[in-house]
Amino acid sequence: MATNSPSGIGQLVREGGRSFSFEFFPPKDEAGEVQLWDAISALEPYRPTFVSVTYGAGGSTRDTTVRVTGRIARETSMTPLAHLTCVGHTRAEIEAILQSYRDSGVRNVLALRGDPPGGPGAPWTATEGGLTYADELVALVRETGGFSVGVAAFPQGHREADSLDHDVEVLLGKQAAGAEFAITEMFFLAADYFALVARGRAAGVTIPILPGIMPIQNLGQIKRMAELSGREVPAEVVARISAHQADPAALRAAGIAVAAELCEELLEGGAPGLHFYTLNRSKATREIFAALNMTV
Repeated sequence: MATNSPSGIGQLVREGGRSFSFEFFPPKDEAGEVQLWDAISALEPYRPTFVSVTYGAGGSTRDTTVRVTGRIARETSMTPLAHLTCVGHTRAEIEAILQSYRDSGVRNVLALRGDPPGGPGAPWTATEGGLTYADELVALVRETGGFSVGVAAFPQGHREADSLDHDVEVLLGKQAAGAEFAITEMFFLAADYFALVARGRAAGVTIPILPGIMPIQNLGQIKRMAELSGREVPAEVVARISAHQADPAALRAAGIAVAAELCEELLEGGAPGLHFYTLNRSKATREIFAALNMTV
């Protein structure tokens, strides 16, 4: 098995104390590009352990993802984590993408199976000459060498898993293939995260599991995102946020408060850090940090 770079995220998370990280997505146009780099500039002073850049469905943002992660590596003090999926790529194409990342100075990859070409919930069909499961992608990245590899984890189980136990078996398989850390999809109850960690540890999962945090600023948007994962926003969270539907500012404040309380409960319960889904904006994340008394 190949040796990872000394600055790999897996090592940083295991040895560097609490991890705080931010996720961005590739911009679609010039205005989005400006918004993205404004957010990156605003969050860089918080000295995140890493920042991740997503990879569009079917590889639709491949070139932009490579470009953005490369620019982060070259022009900022932050360590970039590039997403990579199995969808729409042959093994040879994935190897070429990894070479592009390496050439751009990117040394960390989040290996994902990805959603089916027909969208979440559609039947999965592997690309001819490609890979079927995330553990296969993890193994390929490790065989390529020079990368620290992370994977996804699901507090309520992946929507295609037969059971929570099956879901943990999948995570264990990704660890066996060489994954060094995991990041969860968004969730809103700390109990769901701690239950995932307990199931994982009982099954032999030893890698750090970072909780993924999505501040609620638009309840309808978050509900739609949850539905794509086959989930629902917990009723108690919906009730708390919905009480402010007539006042957008109060609704947003309530969403920030819910996220900050979740973060506090997670950290007090022993979570190794927090991973924020920023939606390419910095204000909500900075407000949560302020609520947690964490400043630059």
